[in-house]
Amino acid sequence: MYVQSSFPEPPPLTDTNAYNVLLNRPDQREWKDYTLHIDVVTGRRRSFYEFKERVHDAAAALGGLVSDGCLGISAENDEMVGIISENSSDYVVLVQSLLYLATPFALISSYSTAFELVHALKLAKVTTIFVQARLFPLVLSQAKEAGLSRKRIFILGGRVRGRKSFSDMISHVKVNIPIYENKIRSARKDTLAYLVFSSGTSGLPKAVMITHGNLIYSIYQSFVMGKATVPVSSLLATPEGIPITLAFLPMHHSFGLHAYCFRSFIVPHTYVIFPKWNLAAAMKAIPKYHITNIALVPSVVHQIANHPRLNKQVFKSVKSIGCGAAYLPKDLADKFLTILPPDVELTEGYGMSEATIAALTKPGSGSLGGRLKRIKGSTGVLLPGVEARLLRDDGTEADFDEVGELYIKSHNVSPGYWNDEKATREAFDDGWLRTGDKFTVDKDGYFFFADRAKDTLKVSGSQVAPVEIEDVLLAHPEGLISDATVAGVSGGRTSDEKVPRAWVVLSPAGKKKGNAEVIKALESWHQGSLSKYKWLRGGIEIVKEIPKSPTGKTLRRILVNKYEKRIAKRLKSKL
Repeated sequence: MYVQSSFPEPPPLTDTNAYNVLLNRPDQREWKDYTLHIDVVTGRRRSFYEFKERVHDAAAALGGLVSDGCLGISAENDEMVGIISENSSDYVVLVQSLLYLATPFALISSYSTAFELVHALKLAKVTTIFVQARLFPLVLSQAKEAGLSRKRIFILGGRVRGRKSFSDMISHVKVNIPIYENKIRSARKDTLAYLVFSSGTSGLPKAVMITHGNLIYSIYQSFVMGKATVPVSSLLATPEGIPITLAFLPMHHSFGLHAYCFRSFIVPHTYVIFPKWNLAAAMKAIPKYHITNIALVPSVVHQIANHPRLNKQVFKSVKSIGCGAAYLPKDLADKFLTILPPDVELTEGYGMSEATIAALTKPGSGSLGGRLKRIKGSTGVLLPGVEARLLRDDGTEADFDEVGELYIKSHNVSPGYWNDEKATREAFDDGWLRTGDKFTVDKDGYFFFADRAKDTLKVSGSQVAPVEIEDVLLAHPEGLISDATVAGVSGGRTSDEKVPRAWVVLSPAGKKKGNAEVIKALESWHQGSLSKYKWLRGGIEIVKEIPKSPTGKTLRRILVNKYEKRIAKRLKSKL
């Protein structure tokens, strides 16, 4: 089944730096100044023009001559800048200044353990890193193993004695080099813009390459969809008459990155920045700052919808809510809508880092003059400029309303994985991206999510690769197990969310230690090696053997079915 987008085609791509599309557009020169960022912790405000000036100064501080007291960063020197920090206004400044310099950067999770950090630094070949002050000890302790010079570790947010900060660098430029000739560096559409990490199915996280062309096209898609939607009143009942967004999604994740660092410059808009998600603080901030827009992930929707003392008046100012990063079950969406004002639209979409940000979107009311509608249960329609195919397991084309794996093709599809040709060949084929997710599509072009074809789990909107957890368990220094497999089982925050569970086979050393002690040791080991969302919340079970096919493929489904039947039997016996 081959499907094309119903939206008009975005403008053709040209060779230009993405910064020109994001922050150097002619229309922006007519904008009146407005509040761009509000720090929810300190209350500090930064206006749009203050932000632009800071980006320009930051680009000078990063890319200027070393002899002038700057860093001399340049893509020509094979620089790769790492960023590991919680959300902040300066996180956005740093991202934009590196685009300005056409120097690629790697977005590293602020939840990384030492094990995950070293892998990311080595894979991306990070040469310089900006790190939040509280994470500095972690980065410093792993720098040598990762091949990173300690002299190239700088502070983004907070203070560390003896370390130059991002703010220090900008102040140096403003005081000592007030007039600095610093032009936006040229970039082609295939120039690497950044790396974002995605687990996939092959174990340790892979680094997805996003080019300047990918990024520009994703913005063009937003322009097209905006024009195709019936405009609402442009003046809102907010202090400055513009939308105000609650910004808490992590900026190292594609969803938060695009929502707050890129799409935030399409129209004047204020962002109330949270370092990280905090439900109680968010419920206070929404009425305090007259929040009109919120982007959510299903796990947060679940928290809000099931809050025991939720006051519906909290959402009185909200006009639009979007949900992405993982599938939102219809029952949960319906429950959430009951606590929102009646005129609020809950928009959903489907995407992945390999598609820059998204591939499907639930159209807004009145899109394309009413030709596109909001269909209950549907994930949405193809974004502008996206082509799709649905294939059966045998590789043949699926029919309308028949389940098939989704393949997409578009200028927003990544060229592949950084330094991983094998994984790139497996996921990308002649411009087509194999998503690993199964859908059906009707004759009107509306897609409906069916299942995950890949082994990758989605936990709280983040990808979790079972193979990564298996590798960590098998790497226990005492060699307690000889085999292991991990799969998703019931127990997540939503009815469809799966949590990882492990089945392990004891080695002679493990048998000598005993079942209970082995499980205790493995629990401690994997929790110290992996981020919390990757922990085995489904538990660890010791088995005699892992079932496998004649070709050696692990038959996880057999173990999962046995486990789910046991759980169902227990629940039934309690009723």
